[in-house]
Amino acid sequence: MKTAFITGITGQDGAYLAQFLLQQGYRVCGLIARRSTNTLWRLEYLDIAKEIEWIEGDMTDVTSLIRALQQSKPSEVYNLAAQSFVGTSWEQPITTGHVTALGVLHVLEAIRLTDPSIRFYQASSSEMFGLVQEAHQSEQTPFYPRSPYGVAKLYGHWITVNYRESFKIFASSGILFNHESPLRGIEFVTRKVTDGAARIKLGQQKELRLGNIDSQRDWGFAGDYVKAMWKMLQQSEADDYVIATGQTTTVRDMCNIAFNAVGLNYEDYIVIDPKLYRPAEVDLLLGNPAKAKQKLGWEAETSLQTLIEMMVEADLDRVKSQL
Repeated sequence: MKTAFITGITGQDGAYLAQFLLQQGYRVCGLIARRSTNTLWRLEYLDIAKEIEWIEGDMTDVTSLIRALQQSKPSEVYNLAAQSFVGTSWEQPITTGHVTALGVLHVLEAIRLTDPSIRFYQASSSEMFGLVQEAHQSEQTPFYPRSPYGVAKLYGHWITVNYRESFKIFASSGILFNHESPLRGIEFVTRKVTDGAARIKLGQQKELRLGNIDSQRDWGFAGDYVKAMWKMLQQSEADDYVIATGQTTTVRDMCNIAFNAVGLNYEDYIVIDPKLYRPAEVDLLLGNPAKAKQKLGWEAETSLQTLIEMMVEADLDRVKSQL
């Protein structure tokens, strides 16, 4: 039986990845901080919380990560831990640097010192492209991050390449474009929109305040994207891959899908709030997943329409249960 060790297991991607690996017959170990409270709801939502072996540790403490690897003895490590919200990275740039950037180094160093044969996956991000240098962003597109989060992710990406080339560690990065689900945090715009549509439909709020609704993103389903992470670690050689749908949609169009799902016109409820604009906006992200399709045999399976309707339905159920 293979063992996988996942950091960030209580997040959206960690939960879907844990579910997928359990279905593949893996023993799954997850890093959890002692200070964590009420963070298991996603794993409970998927009904897998009791199947995870929990190991205490901290992304800012390399000795705890070494102990975690010695205890779990994994063949694969998936590093999904991060301060993962772009907006928060402007408010907490130092924390973002410590966890999202240096945390990657800590895991890689723990692998190097413990067992260099461990295969490592790093969750890189399309936010590294930032001020885009090409219409379709591929593995060759120059990076130009536009937030402390994007900069931190870029450090994590390059230190992964560095350990692969310097120490021959099997270390792959997935440059994931936006991927959403019913497990997405409420601070992310897709979930803010689907939750808002549900609450407005059920009479719990009257408006939805958003920032730049004309920014464009390449949105996919997190449940599809975690399969690509696993596929990367099954290859004969480590490499980096853009994981995306290859289609772009505005926040405005996404609002239209969400409000249509509950029989409402989004234009009647959306309020543009200048305070919600970021200091430096990323206007357009559109991934080119050709390499992932060719080498991994991976492509996105879930349409944006299906994804947003799934999220709206889950939020309707949540709001009703709270009532």
